[in-house]
Amino acid sequence: MNKTIFKISQMDCPSEENLIRMKLDGFEGVKQLDFDLEKRKLTIYHEGEPAPLEAAIHELNLGDQPLSTETTEEGNFEENTEQKKLLWAVLGINFVFFLLEMSTGLLSKSMGLVADSLDMLADSFVYGLSLFAVGGTLVRKKKIAKLAGYFQITLALIGFLEVLRRFWGQEELPDFSTMILVSVLALIANGVCLYLLQKSKSKEEAHMKASMIFTSNDVIINLGVIVAGLLVNWLHSAAPDLIIGTIVFILVIQGARRILKLSK
Repeated sequence: MNKTIFKISQMDCPSEENLIRMKLDGFEGVKQLDFDLEKRKLTIYHEGEPAPLEAAIHELNLGDQPLSTETTEEGNFEENTEQKKLLWAVLGINFVFFLLEMSTGLLSKSMGLVADSLDMLADSFVYGLSLFAVGGTLVRKKKIAKLAGYFQITLALIGFLEVLRRFWGQEELPDFSTMILVSVLALIANGVCLYLLQKSKSKEEAHMKASMIFTSNDVIINLGVIVAGLLVNWLHSAAPDLIIGTIVFILVIQGARRILKLSK
């Protein structure tokens, strides 16, 4: 058996981890995947040459770099049912906050919160694809991935149009206090998700280091919405909210494109 180690520079969120899991699901020679989100490293225990694995991971455009391949005597890998339970937990957290941020974003007229809710929905899609398609055929997984990707892009494009309408129209200022409060709650939720998933790896990594939390794109987005809320109050302008909304919509579309690549 071989052990191949990759450096994945853009693997800073559990969502990317699950994209990789889905991408490699059809490879019979893969026996075990070990992820280190903090160091952005992926270790694959597999049979056969690493070239097909390298090609598959490269298609995701996550900044992959093969580091080493060596033979190993490790074996007897078992399915981690605890990992599935944790994936269900983080899926639930992300979907609940999608509903919360979408509803409060519409009520408070904040495009930043609406956009962040779609980012939460994107993560829910990835976790859902990993769980709902378990035991299903590869064709079924690809169909689900295609549907999720196009749905996500459609929502993001609608968001862009709404940003343009608000930019040229005369809209009320978004409620900055709601923006900040809900984003702080989402920040905590993302931290909990990262903690739970990292806790499942090993006892040595049972705690979440602050440096890892703040490398997450989701957490950076939450902080961006908080800053936008402060600027809305300070400048008495909706521009900061529209700007952060636009940035997040772009990130959502990029995530959707990654999901669509799984459907090819």
